[in-house]
Amino acid sequence: MTTIPDSKADWGSQYRLVASEKWKAKSSAMGQPVTDAFVDYAQPSPGMKVLDLASGTGEPAISLAQRVAPSGHVTALDLSAGLLEIAAQRAQARGLANFTTYQGDAHSLPFPENSFDLATSRFGVMFFTDPGLAFRQLRRVLVPGSRACFLAWGSFDQPYWQTMMGVVHRHIGGPLLESGGLDPFRYAAPGRLAKLLQDAGFSSVEQETKTLPWTWAGPVEDVWEYAQSVSVPFRPMLQRVPSDQWPKINAEVHAALRHYSDGDKIAFGASVVFASGTR
Repeated sequence: MTTIPDSKADWGSQYRLVASEKWKAKSSAMGQPVTDAFVDYAQPSPGMKVLDLASGTGEPAISLAQRVAPSGHVTALDLSAGLLEIAAQRAQARGLANFTTYQGDAHSLPFPENSFDLATSRFGVMFFTDPGLAFRQLRRVLVPGSRACFLAWGSFDQPYWQTMMGVVHRHIGGPLLESGGLDPFRYAAPGRLAKLLQDAGFSSVEQETKTLPWTWAGPVEDVWEYAQSVSVPFRPMLQRVPSDQWPKINAEVHAALRHYSDGDKIAFGASVVFASGTR
């Protein structure tokens, strides 16, 4: 049987913090090609002041801090103080003196106008409760002519999600995600995120979908445990699984994952959305 934590737990729940710490090395390695591509897309340069929204445990803020050093600075903002503590520890371990964490909400940014030369958010923009408000707030704190860059998930119909959450959903039916709740795939449709950025006043807006490496270094059992621990939007669905169905579901998930495994690693690939706009 698999035990799923309370669906009311937030992004900084103790359960998720423990999972983030347990799997941080493998999770970081899995996401690094996507992070690197996103940082390249954002085009940071030395001396820039950067705001990274929904930073979680530290990426891409840490990679950005390395790019804008020595005179530039990165502020990593997130709702969860616990996740930011992990981010701060990672930055300290890399000897980054130009990295600051700030617990706060993207919908009410506590910074003056014209404070930042670049803004980023990796896998965070999908969970803004009022994206229009958040984008207007972000535009306010950016220097005129600077860019805001976002990375979001593409469609649910891709190996990483179908081999795990897709298997569960086929077994128990019902809603994949709660109506009106967190939706990682809300910007998968072409142009949807770009339209919101335009409506918030950004110019030179663009959006494109790319497929990038997304590889888990380890056995199928580990990546399934990791996915259940950190995939907050799917928690209500996971909680609906009757205890007597978990053995069959686990076996099917493992079998599905093995289609992408060579025994040492699981090569999923990831369909992700890049979008940006200029202040």
